[in-house]
Amino acid sequence: MKQTSKGPLSSGERRILALFLLIFAVVCLLQPTSFTSSAQRTSRASQQTPSQPKKQKSALEKLGPPPPIPTLSKKKEEPQREPEVSAGDVISVNTTEVMIPVTVRDPSGRLVSDLTRNDFRVFEDGTQQPLSDLALRQVPVDVALMVDSSSSVASNLEDFRVAAEGFAARLATDDRISLIKFDDKVELLLDWTKSRFQLHRALNRVEAGMFTRFNDALLLAARDQFAAAAKSRRAVIVLTDGIDHGSSSSSLETALQSLLQAQVTVYVVSNTQITRAEKLTQLDVLTNSSAARFNQLEIEGLRERIRALDQSEDNLAQLTAATGGRLFKPLTFAALESTYAEVADELRHQYAIYYTPLNKNRNGAFRRVKVETSNPEYKSQTRVGYFAPKS
Repeated sequence: MKQTSKGPLSSGERRILALFLLIFAVVCLLQPTSFTSSAQRTSRASQQTPSQPKKQKSALEKLGPPPPIPTLSKKKEEPQREPEVSAGDVISVNTTEVMIPVTVRDPSGRLVSDLTRNDFRVFEDGTQQPLSDLALRQVPVDVALMVDSSSSVASNLEDFRVAAEGFAARLATDDRISLIKFDDKVELLLDWTKSRFQLHRALNRVEAGMFTRFNDALLLAARDQFAAAAKSRRAVIVLTDGIDHGSSSSSLETALQSLLQAQVTVYVVSNTQITRAEKLTQLDVLTNSSAARFNQLEIEGLRERIRALDQSEDNLAQLTAATGGRLFKPLTFAALESTYAEVADELRHQYAIYYTPLNKNRNGAFRRVKVETSNPEYKSQTRVGYFAPKS
């Protein structure tokens, strides 16, 4: 049988073959690219790991530790510091003369302001000293207003602002004032000035904080604000409960020593009575409730807080007595204005007694001072002593 050979492809067959080859080529070109992209996505996915949930910080961790002890420094926006008091503004004393501020009250607690030099006797380490001069209301006073702006008084700062401005209004025109606030840091809001307007502006910058660096604040005020040689009477008036939460290394003892070295009288307006009344009310509610046995932890915490307030009052009483000042314990924050007015009245009626010590040793030792008046019924109030100069 004769085999029949195929002839050349028709034009239609050639078109179909060309179309098939074209499709095959396109598929071959696209397939590797598609694989590579898929592999890359798979590789990237394999490298990613599920994100670990962040650990939530506790409230205490969010606060963090108290910052390190600061150095008193002025804010950048603080008005330019006024010139130092000129020599003519104060009674000048020589390097060996001692000035002792003394407050005298009668048996009823009223201030006595009509005494003369002959009515006083001053003893240094038990030895009576010859008096060289006495002045009343003629020696300017430098007053550092200090406020505890921690949580214990944060809601009553406006009462302090009003009281501070009322106090400044009662000072003499030559008296200077500065403003320091302390909480988790110690900050000088206003350096020495006679301007009551500058004080008003600075009081508006008092803001609330958390911790209470009471000891650090006293130490820095004595060391930095009263660093110059004493030519005027010096006083610190501080609003606080006296409970220290955060001082880095200062103790009340070291602060007291610095205040005595700087010859500073300390007046404390303590809110311990106010806080104690609040805690006692809370304690009474908890202990008399039907769920008292479930609240033992909170009850013990309140009792510990009240014990801390009692101890603080004892410490503040010793601090103010040693420096010749007073401890005030108002029952409400609304009483702050009258309390600060009482301090201003005392400063206006304070004697400045001068004498040259019979002990000429310049050894830096502490010398105890006692002041008496000719009327045994009068009570004299002054600091316990001073540190002798060093050669």
